[in-house]
Amino acid sequence: MSEKLSLKTKIAYGLGDLYGGGAFIIIGTYYLYFLTDILRINPALAGTVIMVSKIWDAVTDPIMGVISDRTRTRFGRRRVYFLAGIPFIFLSFFLMWYPVSFASEIQRFIYAILTYMFFTTVATMVMVPYNALAPELTIDYNERISLTSFRMLFSMVSSIFCAILPLEIVKRFDSPLKGYTAMASFFGVFFAVPFIFTFALTFERPDFWKKQSKFSFKETFIEPFKNRSFVYVLLMYLFSFLTMDVIMSILIYFMTYYLNKGHITNLALGTLLIAEVLVIPFWSAVGRRLGKKTAFIFGLLIWIIVMLFSFAITPDSPTFVAFLFAAAVGIGTSAVIIMIYSIFADVPDIDELESGQRREGIFSGLFTFMRKMSSAVGIFLISNIVAAAGYVPPREEIIDGVKRIIQQPQSQTFIMILRFVFALLPIGLLLLSLFFTLKYPLTKSIHDRLKQILELKRKNEKLSQELRAEELYLKRILLGKG
Repeated sequence: MSEKLSLKTKIAYGLGDLYGGGAFIIIGTYYLYFLTDILRINPALAGTVIMVSKIWDAVTDPIMGVISDRTRTRFGRRRVYFLAGIPFIFLSFFLMWYPVSFASEIQRFIYAILTYMFFTTVATMVMVPYNALAPELTIDYNERISLTSFRMLFSMVSSIFCAILPLEIVKRFDSPLKGYTAMASFFGVFFAVPFIFTFALTFERPDFWKKQSKFSFKETFIEPFKNRSFVYVLLMYLFSFLTMDVIMSILIYFMTYYLNKGHITNLALGTLLIAEVLVIPFWSAVGRRLGKKTAFIFGLLIWIIVMLFSFAITPDSPTFVAFLFAAAVGIGTSAVIIMIYSIFADVPDIDELESGQRREGIFSGLFTFMRKMSSAVGIFLISNIVAAAGYVPPREEIIDGVKRIIQQPQSQTFIMILRFVFALLPIGLLLLSLFFTLKYPLTKSIHDRLKQILELKRKNEKLSQELRAEELYLKRILLGKG
């Protein structure tokens, strides 16, 4: 089959990440705030909601990866889950944001945990097979960059809408409780419907549907971590995306309580995401010309430099400075997001060199498992830092017969800690990501050599002595074998 994908296939695949890109932007940006200021849950308990739910989410990811790899239906291994997930995507997102009015904080706490766990279970059922589908659609190095660019285009456009529109919807109602209900209904539909097209217009490769070996816990969950390249990609991903979690979860507090510009939080975030979208063609071209690794490094360096400049922003700075800062961050993060997913698509090829199997689902599951575990711990720590720094929660009052949320002034100690966490913690995490990026061994030329070996092995052709030596060389540099 041709490794060049049609425009229809790229668009259909990209549509699926309206959900992945948008839902988690809303959650990452507003959910901690929703728990503390709308459901009125103590920040430490709110952090526990997120941590427990993310740990549950992380545990289910590798399980779903195994299920996906071993599924055999007339619709394929992956696409059947897109169809099954459509109604549950809407329901789970709606319930998560429904502002229950239980009198007891513990009851609100339990409701938040249960609905978040339901949401994450549905997201796992859909997004693990979705991530696993990309390496099957094409095995061409540059075509994977193109496919990922389409995916990230839809993801980032969704992120723009999901950064700006939620608060705009909430503001149109006389009560934030009604506003969040309307917002949840709208975005539940927005995330669910596109999977009709992703299901109908993508394909799977029957030649990858080899019979799976008998399930082995060690082979499934331990052996992949002996793959040197996978470990490096995983750490590149974890540290860069954990940086995003930190920034997103604390941004609204930074804008509201330090800059006194909380009302433009969604617009600043929208500016960041628009910048991400606008530079997609540029980073795609850089990746094709200089390689995915080089483009990823450039993105990290830009991001680190920009975060240092956050100390120069003060409450007296003109509003445009906040938007300029957001746009500059977006330029760096665009490269990081596009390239890491393009790099991930190459990992199952490296694994096939050793295992002889196509285990995209396992790697997708492990990838998201480790990511969500780190995210859970990171957001839990941020929420507890906020609480320990002396955060004063808002009061709920009845004004003119309408229930209002009244924000309270914060201490200077809280503001100082907020500023340092916003800038220095992300820089440290990005430096760790950069360290492991420099160690990552796969380049385009090496991938071309790898692809040649894999094509011969899939046809069960005997390798010449020269190609056998090439195979051993690739195993040594990519897997750390020998």
